Amino acid sequence: MTALASIKNQDIAALMRDMGINARKAALELAQVPSEPKISALKAAAAKLRDNADAILAANAKDMEAGRAKGLTDALLDRLALDPARIEGMAAGIEAVAELPDPIGRELARWSPEHNGLDIARVSVPLGVIGIIYESRPNVTADASAMCIKSGNAAILRGGSESFHSSRAIFDCMAKGIAKAGLPDNAIQMIPTTDRAAVGEMLKLSDYIDVIVPRGGKSLIARITDESRIPLFKHLEGLCHTYVHASANPQKAVDIVVNAKMRRVGVCGSTETILIDSSVAGRLLPRIAEALVAKGCELRGDDIAQSIDGHIKPATDEDWVTEYLDAIVSIKVVNGVTDAVNHINTYGSHHTDAIIAENA
Repeated sequence: MTALASIKNQDIAALMRDMGINARKAALELAQVPSEPKISALKAAAAKLRDNADAILAANAKDMEAGRAKGLTDALLDRLALDPARIEGMAAGIEAVAELPDPIGRELARWSPEHNGLDIARVSVPLGVIGIIYESRPNVTADASAMCIKSGNAAILRGGSESFHSSRAIFDCMAKGIAKAGLPDNAIQMIPTTDRAAVGEMLKLSDYIDVIVPRGGKSLIARITDESRIPLFKHLEGLCHTYVHASANPQKAVDIVVNAKMRRVGVCGSTETILIDSSVAGRLLPRIAEALVAKGCELRGDDIAQSIDGHIKPATDEDWVTEYLDAIVSIKVVNGVTDAVNHINTYGSHHTDAIIAENA
């Protein structure tokens, strides 16, 4: 019997309660840990990722094979896929987090009321225990663990079934690095089952988990919003916009727009709508369109955009509210900043929006 199967036969409510208790104990210890051991733990975790890259790739191959058999879209498979460069990116990201200033113990404000002689300070402290629920991106395992450790918080991780083997292999490296530095054993924990019931039980642990951070699609976010007894840090979707201002440097605009759309089309921070100022659209939109088409991107736009470049197909009202997560982008010509902002406020999700300008 596999470890996964045996977990499924256990009492999931008891499993989750035990994880909550262990996380709370670890959080109390972790809150007292000074900066240097946290830095050492993260650097050790990054080294473990590099040392175990082959094992992580082997685990990812299992997930990719299962994902293809399940019929996952190309966008989801791209989120799921790991390669040596992405593993190195995870390790480098952990090291970058390690070198950030310690966010704990910073004095945020101080005041001394004259009438009572008190000296009052507001100081940053850890939240406590953070529950992180995510779907097909195994790199979240490393990113979330690193940020929680750096900020003195314990974490309970729940990765999606699609990335189970990959996330587990990454988690093992993170846990070994943390243990090597002498941090609490349960500073990070990963739910060892893909059973959806574990999420429901996790969302009930208000005595042990201080905040839930969901990372995933609409259905996941909606479920967690409906069921959680714990406060959430969340977003719903990534209807992201890039506005090319009249003052934009033409080559910068082309390079930034292509990167914003095509670097990884399946992530929620990818641009889905390009807004271009009418004063520069005639000379700049053809360059942007040509560069996007060369990368395999389908273009859909309003009447003005279509009249400027023949690559652009008609956009419908639905396009302005669609998170494509694919090599498709909508394009609208706007009359200045106010028009651009009005469009973003009407159709956007306020996830990741950008203005390309030289003098804005």
